[in-house]
Amino acid sequence: MSAELRVVQAGTLTTIQDRGRRGHAHLGVPRAGALDAPAAGLANRLVGNDPAAALLEVTLGGLEFRLSTGRWVAVTGAPCPVLVDGRARGHDRAEWVPAGATVRVGQPRHGVRSYVAVGGGIAVEPVLGSRSTDTLAGVGPPVVAAGARLPLGRPGGAPRPHDTPRPRHPGPLRVTPGPRADWFGDHAVAALCDTAYTVSAASNRIGLRLEGPPLVRVRTDELASEGMVVGAVQVPPSGTPVVFLADHPPTGGYPVVAVVLEDDLWQCAQLRPGDPVRFTAVDPRPAPGAPRG
Repeated sequence: MSAELRVVQAGTLTTIQDRGRRGHAHLGVPRAGALDAPAAGLANRLVGNDPAAALLEVTLGGLEFRLSTGRWVAVTGAPCPVLVDGRARGHDRAEWVPAGATVRVGQPRHGVRSYVAVGGGIAVEPVLGSRSTDTLAGVGPPVVAAGARLPLGRPGGAPRPHDTPRPRHPGPLRVTPGPRADWFGDHAVAALCDTAYTVSAASNRIGLRLEGPPLVRVRTDELASEGMVVGAVQVPPSGTPVVFLADHPPTGGYPVVAVVLEDDLWQCAQLRPGDPVRFTAVDPRPAPGAPRG
């Protein structure tokens, strides 16, 4: 019998994610992929998986599962209780889980999304080169539900010592000017960075929605739909920004005032409703002597 992961409880929202399906925006397909890429990468490294292996992204805990065969398991991202047959196990480390044991990923103490990697990876069929669940367009595997039986790939062996690079410490989201910053005046990015925002409860994998004083447009004409990128800070008619995340639509009709650096987007995955958000501007030009792509 093939090895599989059997879902007992799926929690608030659990999806299958990998590095995402890049290069299909022209088909109207979002990138998808793990929102906290460093945490997902660490989980795969801990259990000896290929960096592109699929794993589970768990929103606010509540996932419970069993394995049909013994495998190494690692839970990273938002710090949360990890129980195997009721006994506490470590976070950010590989743990051996025997066949039939029940693993429970509890509610995180802070942050939002935890990542569960199993040796061999989640081996559902890829769609357009990725096993990621896309919550906007519905491409890829469905959202994980109780009773699901997810196939596992062939494990690569026992985990081995390795470097575990971490992202920089949390801080203001670094931004560069967006293509429509001039729609908000000469000092639009400075105004964005001078404003204190909080995270809206309407945030999801599509976008981090913010609450706070609106940005005022100086141009009121209509904007034709144009391509969007991950990290785009789009400003709808309400004037309160939305940071586009992995499941964002490939096009949009509202102006983009700034773009968050990709290295900072992991923070957006871990911000809860009510958490404060600040932006800080960085120079988009390469430093003298830096290589040019």
